Amino acid sequence: MKTILVVDDKASVRQLVEEYLTGQGYKVVTADNGRNALYTARFEKPDLVLLDVMMPEMDGFDFIRAFRKERDTPIILLTARMEESDKVIGLELGADDYVTKPFGMRELVARVRAVLRRAESDAQKGEILRSSDIELDPDMFSVKVAGEMVELTRSEFDLLAALMRFPGRVYSRMELLEHLQGGAYEGVERTIDVHVRNLRLKIEPDPANPIYVQTVFGVGYRFATESETA
Repeated sequence: MKTILVVDDKASVRQLVEEYLTGQGYKVVTADNGRNALYTARFEKPDLVLLDVMMPEMDGFDFIRAFRKERDTPIILLTARMEESDKVIGLELGADDYVTKPFGMRELVARVRAVLRRAESDAQKGEILRSSDIELDPDMFSVKVAGEMVELTRSEFDLLAALMRFPGRVYSRMELLEHLQGGAYEGVERTIDVHVRNLRLKIEPDPANPIYVQTVFGVGYRFATESETA
């Protein structure tokens, strides 16, 4: 049984989400702010976190900053804010997806299932992918650049794996979005741009002039072939 940590300062929201997810077969634990959520996560080790952004004591963004130093557990933001900049900030900090309040429970469950499915997908497992100085091991969930370990979020890892499997192939932003979120998404293609930017900061010698993850203007992204990075 998968464990989901629901973090929201409103008791009514916590209760509603807990009751529905429990009915869907999940174990649910809750917290009313980011600080309590950190303690709960350390003890319960949830498989996924549903996280409100606006909370007292420690808000959602500060929670992500602290939590990502400890675990790469998938995070879905529950945000009442409509500004795209807030959603981008959450993704930049390491969130995997977001749902805008008010949300339908069916939509929320679809997002939960998609993110959990991606996190445990056997499609991520298999042979080690190598290209130039980059080595990606799907079974160990590890990435090395020039022999040095690099820590990636789940979304960054999945994005890099998808691109590295077929060097030279151009993926549209929507194709990559569907790959990351399993078809349960709002269609905000800028999500991919944020993940790509974060990924480049971690694997590129010069993120401003990327050699591995290349932009194909007007289309999307591709991973450079061996001959291009040699």
